Amino acid sequence: MENHEHHNHDEMDHSKMDHSKMKHKKEDHSKMNHKGGDHSGHNPGHGQMGHDHHKMMIADFRKRFWVTLVLTIPILFFSPMIQDFFGYEFLLPGNPYILFALSTIVYFYGGWPFLKGFWSEIKKGAPGMMTLISMAISVAYFYSTATVFGLRGEDFFWELSTLIAIMLLGHWIEMKSVLGASKALQLLVSMMPAEAHRVKGDIIEDIPLEDLLKDDVILVKPGEKVPADGIIVDGSSYLNESMLTGESKPVKKDENDKVIGGSVNGNSTLKVKVEHTGKDSYLNKVIKMVEEAQKTKSKMQNLSDRAAKWLTYIALAIGFGTLAVWLILGFPFVYALERMVTVMVIACPHALGLAIPLVVAISTAVSAQNGLLIRNRTAFEESRKISALLFDKTGTLTKGDFGVTRIESVSETYSSEEILRLSSALEQSSEHPIAVGIIKKVKEDNMTIPKPENFNAITGKGVEANVEGKQVKVVSPGYLRDEKITIPEDAYSDAAETVVFVLIDGKLAGYIALADEIRPESAEAIKVFKKNNIKVLMATGDNERTAKAVSDKLGLDGYYAEVLPHQKVEIVKELESKGEFVAMTGDGVNDAPALAKADVGIAVGSGTDVAAETADIILVNSNPQDIANLILFGKATYNKMIQNLIWATGYNVVAIPLAAGVLYSSGFVLGPAVGAVFMSLSTIIVAINAQLLKRKIGKK
Repeated sequence: MENHEHHNHDEMDHSKMDHSKMKHKKEDHSKMNHKGGDHSGHNPGHGQMGHDHHKMMIADFRKRFWVTLVLTIPILFFSPMIQDFFGYEFLLPGNPYILFALSTIVYFYGGWPFLKGFWSEIKKGAPGMMTLISMAISVAYFYSTATVFGLRGEDFFWELSTLIAIMLLGHWIEMKSVLGASKALQLLVSMMPAEAHRVKGDIIEDIPLEDLLKDDVILVKPGEKVPADGIIVDGSSYLNESMLTGESKPVKKDENDKVIGGSVNGNSTLKVKVEHTGKDSYLNKVIKMVEEAQKTKSKMQNLSDRAAKWLTYIALAIGFGTLAVWLILGFPFVYALERMVTVMVIACPHALGLAIPLVVAISTAVSAQNGLLIRNRTAFEESRKISALLFDKTGTLTKGDFGVTRIESVSETYSSEEILRLSSALEQSSEHPIAVGIIKKVKEDNMTIPKPENFNAITGKGVEANVEGKQVKVVSPGYLRDEKITIPEDAYSDAAETVVFVLIDGKLAGYIALADEIRPESAEAIKVFKKNNIKVLMATGDNERTAKAVSDKLGLDGYYAEVLPHQKVEIVKELESKGEFVAMTGDGVNDAPALAKADVGIAVGSGTDVAAETADIILVNSNPQDIANLILFGKATYNKMIQNLIWATGYNVVAIPLAAGVLYSSGFVLGPAVGAVFMSLSTIIVAINAQLLKRKIGKK
């Protein structure tokens, strides 16, 4: 596709509109009620049910945590073991029964999610963190209850309540960090307008989108979103499809051309005959792709769950082994039981429950302060493995603004400033991307725009008018060729530019070049990636010429031009099949399926809410250099998690055998109180180590 036509010229380049300001109201969601039951107004939309359920679960964990925390304070205060440890005494009449009553509420109310999770894990035959927590709190509760009602031994009520409180806090923090994953599909749906203007003879009626039928004729006013896929039966206009196809310029559409539901109409009114509605529409196919890609996203099993699974087996084996050994050695059952209970309780360290969530909470907060919003923890942890980066072009590597890059005068009479000022007179009332770019430049330079007279459009070639007594024309290179006017040799310095020529009184006075400018940070970022042995590729809906120019200028490892959404997914799959660990970076709806499918999806913040909600990580400042920070900080975060897991489980390696009594012959058996000190120390170390992560961000 050529890039050098102007005004009514099909061949033009234009950036994506800034859709960061496009906020979607909740009403749009509720009014969505497409045919085929896709987005019924009476039923939750895509992902809505799961999203609300997730929010309810977070609220439930929060409530249980605060109730448990309030009850834990008196349990700690009245616990004989804690009083012995801190050297004070405050025992009320019926003290054991008070502890029993408070702990019973904590066990059944605070511990319920873990007990429920335990049954779920057992049914699946996959014991994990829930099994380990449930085992520890159940052993602590029932053993402690037995000591209240006659069994000789010390109670573990304080241990039970603190364990439940910390585990609830850990799970609450963890769940909050992944909230919002299902919003992507709701935002895709909200791209469609709630109503359509249906044409019936001379009557135009506004109808809900779900009442739209195939072969209906609809009116699409300037600036409106197209309500459904169809064919233009009357009118012509430029349509911005960048959010759907990735093409950075508005596309000229005439009669009999197809339009896509969700695209934005330019400055002309169109009549469109509806072809597809509801589930058959292009946008819905994109929605389907996002759904499927999200479902198939690989999930690294949580490291702490794996540690918990093995700790469960080890704790059960050592616990029952301890009971058996002490009984075989001839010790009383009560003593053997106490040793077993101590092992079981110590096997579930508080530190393990905090090891991962604490690092997640800190890394999420620190990242946000440095322009990285983490939505998917697993992808963030795995960003250290990235070997190939696939960029969308417009709004990611480039600014996404169609701006003036050069103004050159070839006349001794007129300066470049005068050429820009006179040409702006012809462009001020046009919505054409080139006109918008020129007017933007004039306003930036604080110029006064003169008034045109006898304005006239030169069909397919440009515009002309009288300005301040001079005949001014702003035309395409095609006009110069037709008029046998020589095009200056240095007019085209960059294949990615669109150039328009300014004629004053029939003579070439100069030219104005416009382009979707490459971000200044892009080149520097690509150097960092190459230094880290990461391949950098670009996939864009733009034409081959523009794509090649950007690729050559930035020194990319490769590019894909004129790519549609499903093809971006295919590119990601192809790279993954070659053993690459792929990160996709983009900002449009067209990028959403590929963002969801990639190992790590990174959305730039200046783009759409849809891309942001589909991605795993969002770059707030749209700076490609932030991706380098992301990869390096991802490595640091992962290392902290490993260190914390070693601290948390390493404590068990020492404490469990001591609690079981391996040094009994030397006269040492780890008592519950000393075990508690070990446990607290392990938790403190984990917390301090997680805090040290704050120093790691932004280090190249």
